[in-house]
Amino acid sequence: MSSLSRELVFLILQFLDEEKFRETVHKLEQESGFFFNMRYFEDLVTNGEWDDVEKYLSGFTKVDDNRYSMKIFFEIRKQKYLEALDKRDRAKAVEILVKDLKVFAAFNEDLFKEITQLLTLENFRENEQLSKYGDTKSARSIMLAELKKLIEANPLFRDKLQFPTLKNSRLRTLINQSLNWQHQLCKNPRPNPDIKTLFVDHTCGQPNGARAPSPVTNPLMGAVPKAGAFPPLAAHAPFQPPPAALPTSLAGWMANPSPVPHPSASAGPISLTAQNNAALLKRPRTPTNNSALDYQTADSEHVLKRSRPFGISDEVNNLPVNILPVTYNSQSHGQSSYSSDDLPKNVVMTLNQGSPVKSMDFHPVQQILLLVGTNMGDVMVWEVGSRARIALRNFKVWDLGACSVTLQASLANDYTASVNRVMWSPDGTLFGVAYSKHMVHIYSYHGGDDIRNHLEIEAHAGSVNDLAFSYPNKQLSVVTCGEDRSIKVWDAVTGAKQHSFEGHEAAVYSICPHHKENIQFIFSTATDGKIKAWLYDNMGSRVDYDAPGHSSTMMAYSADGTRLFSCGTNKEGESYLVEWNESEGAVKRTYHGLGKRPGGVVQFDTTKNRFLAAGDEFMVKFWDMENINILTTTDAEGGLPASPCIRFNKEGILLAVSTSDNSIKILANADGIRLLRTVENRPFDASRVTPGPLGKPPAIAAFGPGNAPVGASLGDRGAPVAAMVGMNSESMADVKPKFADESGDKSRIWKLTEINEPSQCRSIRLPDNLTSMRVSRLIYTNSGLAILALSSNAVHKLWKWQKSDRNSTGKATTSVVPQLWQPPSGMLMTNDISDTNPEDAVPCFALSKNDSYVMSASGGKIALFNMMTFKTMTTFMPPPPAATFLAFHPQDNNIIAIGMEDSSIQIYNVRVDEVKTKLKGHQKRITGLAFSNALNVLVSSGADSQLCVWSTDGWEKQASKVLQLPTGRGAAPLADTRVQFHLDQIHLLVVHETQIAIYEAPKLECLKQWVTREASGPITHATYSCDSQSIYVSFEDGSIGVLTASTLRFRCRINPVAYIPPNPSLRVYPLVIAAHPSEPNQFALGLTDGSVYVLEPSESEGKWGTSPPVENGAGPSMTSGVTASDQPQR
Repeated sequence: MSSLSRELVFLILQFLDEEKFRETVHKLEQESGFFFNMRYFEDLVTNGEWDDVEKYLSGFTKVDDNRYSMKIFFEIRKQKYLEALDKRDRAKAVEILVKDLKVFAAFNEDLFKEITQLLTLENFRENEQLSKYGDTKSARSIMLAELKKLIEANPLFRDKLQFPTLKNSRLRTLINQSLNWQHQLCKNPRPNPDIKTLFVDHTCGQPNGARAPSPVTNPLMGAVPKAGAFPPLAAHAPFQPPPAALPTSLAGWMANPSPVPHPSASAGPISLTAQNNAALLKRPRTPTNNSALDYQTADSEHVLKRSRPFGISDEVNNLPVNILPVTYNSQSHGQSSYSSDDLPKNVVMTLNQGSPVKSMDFHPVQQILLLVGTNMGDVMVWEVGSRARIALRNFKVWDLGACSVTLQASLANDYTASVNRVMWSPDGTLFGVAYSKHMVHIYSYHGGDDIRNHLEIEAHAGSVNDLAFSYPNKQLSVVTCGEDRSIKVWDAVTGAKQHSFEGHEAAVYSICPHHKENIQFIFSTATDGKIKAWLYDNMGSRVDYDAPGHSSTMMAYSADGTRLFSCGTNKEGESYLVEWNESEGAVKRTYHGLGKRPGGVVQFDTTKNRFLAAGDEFMVKFWDMENINILTTTDAEGGLPASPCIRFNKEGILLAVSTSDNSIKILANADGIRLLRTVENRPFDASRVTPGPLGKPPAIAAFGPGNAPVGASLGDRGAPVAAMVGMNSESMADVKPKFADESGDKSRIWKLTEINEPSQCRSIRLPDNLTSMRVSRLIYTNSGLAILALSSNAVHKLWKWQKSDRNSTGKATTSVVPQLWQPPSGMLMTNDISDTNPEDAVPCFALSKNDSYVMSASGGKIALFNMMTFKTMTTFMPPPPAATFLAFHPQDNNIIAIGMEDSSIQIYNVRVDEVKTKLKGHQKRITGLAFSNALNVLVSSGADSQLCVWSTDGWEKQASKVLQLPTGRGAAPLADTRVQFHLDQIHLLVVHETQIAIYEAPKLECLKQWVTREASGPITHATYSCDSQSIYVSFEDGSIGVLTASTLRFRCRINPVAYIPPNPSLRVYPLVIAAHPSEPNQFALGLTDGSVYVLEPSESEGKWGTSPPVENGAGPSMTSGVTASDQPQR
């Protein structure tokens, strides 16, 4: 349904409500599924009208849509069951048990047995878990509070819980405007037309007097606002620049406010009671701010729901199959799912700075990296886990001759400057430093201690007071403000000035770039307390407001971009912390508790879309965003200045606070402490201190929005710390390789690690009682808890690891044998094979981010399977042509890139069942697809050995290149070429049977190439490790190679005898290789005989060999094969 049709439903709902058609209103709410009326739902639950409760819910979700939905239905049916038992109506209880609750037995049989046993008790409160169950009214109230949290957290209900803001009788107003317009077009309009019907267009009869006055001032259907120039229906077109066309979003402070973020709810195991909600409900889902990317999902819009379009969940909550319970205690109705225990208040370490801290910022991806700027002009990066300062830059002008005479004179007199602001770019590849003297420095960051000068900009006359990154026109820009009363925007690649905004009458104190829908804008605040807003059009300020108390103010949005806050201090020392109503440009809420100060400006930050913090009165004060009074405080064990500088990391589990003695205290909550302990205990590998440049610094052009891949988040994953650390933890330790300091014989001492015996590594063959056919595709689930294989006979196999004493995380490991998992129904996930010989088909699959669904094809139709039940949710796109590769769009799981056998690529929208566009550029079938979130491109590879780059904005082709095949080496006519992006989303791993190569997108410049020896046979597959620091390569001779990704040099070779039992009569070798998503040294192999193996290095080694020394800091451009010394060949 189009957005206008959807809006029409809302108008009808408003009309029905105003006309008191109560039952009809709720019926339309249910049937349309557009608005979930929480008040109506509360009334139904409170009154125990269970049939109506489930009927109303059925318009929005079904019991098996997702884990949240399952928990909602379970709680309702459990309450209905307990009430029947409480009334001693055992017949009714048995009926509920059989008809309503038995469905949950498939997911937790033990729980169903326990519920059944309640029938044997005289009073179910004899069950220890239900001993606190009170009367019916209180139990319903407690359950209702839990249901509301689950509904608010359920992605199915996203954007359905808040009715749009409409003026009264909006539908009548529109009809009246239409009648006015019709009357205005009458050839002979009457002064007082008689409107008798809406069924046909209005016309007046023959003239009977003078021409009527303008109908715009003559309402025909009652009181209607005076009509002005009505906007065209295409009101959502891109904003036009003339100042007269002021966007409504800026006219009222950037449009209607987005809904307040809902508290998250956990969908943990269904049970009779619950654990502590505060420990379970860690992080609200972050909705996208781009309406074009805001999608419903298969978790969100179940594919079997009537004829509604389906989609696939973008949840990253890799939750267990079971679902969390509600506890019967004294919690109040609607109680917040957060508590002060979620805040980082425990001092875990102190970092000795040496000079006063002015600004701090945690890395957005590697969240234990802390960037610090001081009043002495020093900039440093701390690796918090090891308490090590891994990089330091003192203030120094890089090119003094290019500076203005004024700056040169200032530096000649006093060659010092203070840092006013440090900030990472959204993807962490750059950071900016704003100095108190004219200057901005932009550095590029390449991991570890590898920091390189990128841009030096003389940005302002006098002090540069603030700096931020933004994405106007989808290109990364740097925004600065300064003492010269101006705001400027700079290209982050070239340093060219793009915009300059002037209009403040005092020094500009801070800036806050943001966007709402398709409108990019910048808030700026000045030292005279003025707030202005600017579009990127050089047309002047669009907003002019006074900050509370005319204070020097900093503004910040909540993490999800839906709520705007500001905090500042005026010249009288009075401080103000407020939330703004963006639609009105007015203060919505003023928080109490800030003290009066003799000097300085209070510093603040936000976290978890729920908490505010400010450094004030020698302590850190915290507020719940929903409560104006202080939630809690901490003095961080003393030693804080009057206005300490504070900064949360992205997940809000660490808090950095400056001290009076020029140090930084790191505060943590329970998750933060676990993260730091994991990092501290992790074995160090000097060869992976830095990822290392891949031939040259990464390109810094055209970064995507600030949603670069960030590994597992602590609130969302079952075992988050390992996933976080696995991304780059070794690169953060404070130990440097000593190759350059050792003797010249070092390279001759290094030796390739050969693994020839099973005892030299850890491996297991996964159990399999199904027919064994060669493994065509293999992948770990995103949670790392399971492995999914697709065999050549079109059957999927799923192995799951269980938590145990030997495997506390439940993640894939060689120390515990997993279970070949099947649902209770015993069904298999089997692809449609049409009339194709399965052996001739090209299998492909792609897994949804929350591991709930897999999209797959084996030469026939594409199928969508539910990973929990193995049910086929839908099939589509019957051949010909057949699908040969599948990839989900990283920002919208409803968009799928489908590589086809006929060499085309179809961009398919699952939700509306429509091919958006078809890309043509290859000559043979598509064999690989990879999206870059940072560059907004799709890279494709084909059996024609060609690579193509496509823009994901307009899907036009940006570049193409044919693979450089080794001289004298031919390739098979349909040899696969695979592509995979490095974690930096810029460098591209290209895998061909003859070679491994590293390219740089989007221009497809080949940086390095490694060519296999013919003796080892062709390469069958290769993949990056989860941290992108290693590359695992499988060969047709059965061997596995481990390369260091930054240099493409072999460091380990695993021969087949180390993991495959000898069988002279059968030639067995790996066809596919998959890397564990959070354990960098674990990978899995799918073999030609249908077996799947998992390999890890021996516990004594802990890693796959050591990297060879790199002379002169540069790796080879081209290497060939595995030789004893692995010498590069040019």
